[in-house]
Amino acid sequence: MKIDLSIDNLAVFEALSSNVRIQIIHLLSQKSMNIRELAEALNLSSAIMTMHVKKLEKADIIRSEMTPGKGGAAQKVCSLNIDHLEIAFPIKDHVQRELRRTDVSIGHFTDLLIKPTCGICTREKIIGIFDDPRYFLSPERLDAKILWFGEGFVEYKLPNFIMTSEIPEELEISMEISSEAPNTNNNWPSDITFFFNDINIGMWTSPGDFGGKGRLNPAWWLDDVNQYGLLKRLIIRKDGTFMDGLKISEVTLDQIDIRNSQWTFRISVLDDAEHVGGVTLFGSGFGNYNQDLVFKLYYTKAEK
Repeated sequence: MKIDLSIDNLAVFEALSSNVRIQIIHLLSQKSMNIRELAEALNLSSAIMTMHVKKLEKADIIRSEMTPGKGGAAQKVCSLNIDHLEIAFPIKDHVQRELRRTDVSIGHFTDLLIKPTCGICTREKIIGIFDDPRYFLSPERLDAKILWFGEGFVEYKLPNFIMTSEIPEELEISMEISSEAPNTNNNWPSDITFFFNDINIGMWTSPGDFGGKGRLNPAWWLDDVNQYGLLKRLIIRKDGTFMDGLKISEVTLDQIDIRNSQWTFRISVLDDAEHVGGVTLFGSGFGNYNQDLVFKLYYTKAEK
């Protein structure tokens, strides 16, 4: 996760300003734990532990889900939601960067080749039936806000409005994404490969297809299918390509034809990947983050 030093991120700084919460992060880096287990590990009451967990949830550092416990009683199980935090400090005398943002709805893909398990839905209903790729070509797909497939790809095209006087500095693509398992499975790794303008820019391994309950899912959404993903930020700069601050390839901004008038972005699970575990894409109104695919191009103005 990458944030800047601003008041908009006070929840993150507050979450990290506690010895107890730092210890919670260390514990969860080893395994998921419920509130009682965390409380016992740190010799605290469950009520106090719940307070600390809420602060970490508010900062999106951890995620929690309700699962059946012993005797059928529900328990709150906590897991880390990020594996890296990068804080961008203001730089003295730095040239002011400007931003051009483009949001692309999940259903506005322009090419695909997918294999089941698969499905596509709007906020109101399932499009067709599950596990039949033909419904990905339905005109209703333009309203889709969640889709998933076991193998293959979806590809998006979007216009690039950069001017000749603008100098590209960084491209950030953010999305809520997870694996795709039959039903759900928190331990279901998937090697997801990203292509930009037909260039392989890197691979990220999703840890699982998360069950529980997504915060934004409509009331009719089934409990035993994809619930939420991780918010991932894919960043292409002049020194390589990064996922949440960790370098995943040496592909640079200059190598992806960033000035092309049309961009293509492909999300794929290759048939020869070590972990063929599918993809789930969450758009606005599903999962935990109220956004679709977001493209942010940061640029500076050329001196006159």
